[in-house]
Amino acid sequence: MANSRDLTQGPVWRGLAAVSAPMSLGILGVLSVGLADAYFLGQLGGEPLAAVGFIYPVTTAITSLSIGLSAGANAAISQAIGRRDGEDAEARLALHAVLIGVTLASIVALLFFAAATPLFRLIGATDSVLPEINAYVGYWALSFPFLVLMMLTQAAFRAHGDGARAAIVMVAMALLNVALDPLLIFGLWGLPDLGTGGAALATLIARIAGAAAAMLWAIKLGFLRWPEQVTRRFTHSLRAIATVGGPAALSNAINPAGMALVTAAVATLGETPVGGFGAATRVQSLALVPMLALSSGIGPVVGQNWGAERPDRAARGLGLSFAVCLVYGLVAALGLWAFADPIATLLARNTSAADHTAQYLRYVSWSFFGYGFLVTANAAMNARNKAIWSMSLSLGRIFLLYLPGAWLGVTVLGYTGVLIAALIANVGGAAAALVLARHTGLLRWGKPSRPATGEQAQA
Repeated sequence: MANSRDLTQGPVWRGLAAVSAPMSLGILGVLSVGLADAYFLGQLGGEPLAAVGFIYPVTTAITSLSIGLSAGANAAISQAIGRRDGEDAEARLALHAVLIGVTLASIVALLFFAAATPLFRLIGATDSVLPEINAYVGYWALSFPFLVLMMLTQAAFRAHGDGARAAIVMVAMALLNVALDPLLIFGLWGLPDLGTGGAALATLIARIAGAAAAMLWAIKLGFLRWPEQVTRRFTHSLRAIATVGGPAALSNAINPAGMALVTAAVATLGETPVGGFGAATRVQSLALVPMLALSSGIGPVVGQNWGAERPDRAARGLGLSFAVCLVYGLVAALGLWAFADPIATLLARNTSAADHTAQYLRYVSWSFFGYGFLVTANAAMNARNKAIWSMSLSLGRIFLLYLPGAWLGVTVLGYTGVLIAALIANVGGAAAALVLARHTGLLRWGKPSRPATGEQAQA
């Protein structure tokens, strides 16, 4: 296909950068929406800010369905490109992914809307915060199928080595969302004053626009079209996408779901720590953008090269990603140590909440490189069709290290105990990522990298 980038040729770093660099802008744009929500709703008082603290990890966990499905679609399409299966096979896979994803997303959104109140009560939301949460949930649930549609379309872009167009759509969607936030939250320009619900309505409008733009662009480029015999090999597509997408969705859900349970531990200290902790995790998300972009880039690099029986290039790409995560993570930690207080004050008007935000940023940031190792290793293993391994890595980090550490820590040391648990979980996750990446053939130290035979590449 003329618009595809061949990631099996040329310097590995160039192919990785071609997808990752523009995606850093796209991911930054998307994550900035959460930061903007926290900032604008923080102006309304403690309850809206606390509501966002409860909402964010739960909606992020649900959003992992779209991330998992896009990982499955990316793995299937990029390997098909590497094998040279043909344009019809690639387009059919993309269309099947969209049909499967939007159907599942609609079901999940309906279930979330129905179960929202008991769910948030379970993780510690009080009667004073629940009305703010419920004002947000309805619009957000409506927006979720459009998010999935956009994510799956962008997976087709990235599988073809095109990170730029995916990033453009993400940035444009984020800009629209952030621009609408103050208008709908505060009721500016004659619009209704919707408060917390206005933030979610802004998200709904932006996601509809983003999904439409991504679809039209993908159709124009030929990445998404209605092929002849559209139902042909649908079962094969479902199996190929689900083999990676199911475990990948669970893997991506594990971290935010774990964060929701960690937030419940923080909630035992009161609503103010929850607000500060929630604001800190949004800043953390922005700080992790380059590493998340690397995880978006390493998937198609590994997928195309594994499909083309070039595991040596896949291994070089992951090794380079780890090196970038280490260097960037330490630089980011230094910056957050220096500017933790002004950043916290900007996001949390309550002095005590700002103190909790600054404390998190000042200390936990030194382990951010470890989370980068984990997400890039997960993406590489998903593209290698080793999604069970990536899921196990995420499960171990949350349920063996972070969650028990947070509850034990908050009991013994209060808020400081939660921060210690986060540090241990990130560093431990990095060590496990190195071990599993080597075990699955995606990291090769101590021996030369050589192309595998066809039988070896399928192992």
